[in-house]
Amino acid sequence: MNAEKLRAGLVGLGAMGRHHARILSEMDGVDLVGVVEPAAVSGAAARGARVVRSVPELVALGVDYAVVACPTASHEEVGVELAAAGVCALIEKPLADSAPAAGRLAAAFEDAGLVAGVGHIERYHPALQSLRARLEGGALGEVFQVVTRRQGPFPHRISDVGVVKDLATHDIDLTAWVTGQEYVSVSARTVSKSGRPHEDMVAVVGQLADGAMVNHLVNWLSPLKERSTVVTGELGCFVADTLTADLTFYANGAWDTEWEALRAFRGVSEGDMIRYAIPKREPLLVEHERFRDAVAGLSTDIVPLSHGLRTTEISEAVLESAERGVTVAVPAPAAIDRVHEVMHVG
Repeated sequence: MNAEKLRAGLVGLGAMGRHHARILSEMDGVDLVGVVEPAAVSGAAARGARVVRSVPELVALGVDYAVVACPTASHEEVGVELAAAGVCALIEKPLADSAPAAGRLAAAFEDAGLVAGVGHIERYHPALQSLRARLEGGALGEVFQVVTRRQGPFPHRISDVGVVKDLATHDIDLTAWVTGQEYVSVSARTVSKSGRPHEDMVAVVGQLADGAMVNHLVNWLSPLKERSTVVTGELGCFVADTLTADLTFYANGAWDTEWEALRAFRGVSEGDMIRYAIPKREPLLVEHERFRDAVAGLSTDIVPLSHGLRTTEISEAVLESAERGVTVAVPAPAAIDRVHEVMHVG
């Protein structure tokens, strides 16, 4: 990377935007020079960067790239403006509020030949990165099932999308990523109990291309905050807790039990349990480092917009299934290689 620092901008200084501002203001090789925020904010919230009211004003500051953390409904407009101005962008997930909008965003940056990524931060979570590496190494043999649970209290900051596009997109993306498999069908049910037009709870049953079963339970209605991914296969199961960044392996037992009736009931017996020691770096910092390096022309891993588009398409299939009360087939992607972890740039 060049010794000269990259000039970064930020669009949106809400709850997530403030985390981005913290990282951008402290990260090596980057100067946070401007923040787009229509509402009045303190200099401390903007980390000393100049606060402007519009994307053109931000572009005029001479930014090399921008992080888009405004409401999802504005992603397309902001992203297209940045692409037209020749500015690279890291866009928060979900990529857009609809698949057509996500497609237009991806096309805008591709046509401009710019580095662009979507903020599917779970790909940088240490427990999930370790899980993926172990699955690739055959630690489970054949994968039978992926179960995710993502629930917690209602976030008042979210108003433009429901729990499927805001939260379930995490689980959709990480499931395809850790297994290297595409979704082929989804069946879902949703409820809305918070008085808003969008759903706040969803239960999904899906199938991957290799036949593995998928289950997602996501809601904004629980006082219990939970973030877990359980992958079960022929050799045991992995449990990744992304609140504590722990990864635990439960092996199928090698010893026969003397209780014949119990053995028949269990199907498999309990074996060793291993909790792995994992370096626990902050996923948002790692995501930013990777994107900084990509903008600087280094070969690194970012989540391409085509993957964000695919995840948005699957989330819309989930909503269609819930609305129609049927299982929805997910069309195969035209030109997306989800088996590979990275998009190499430079």
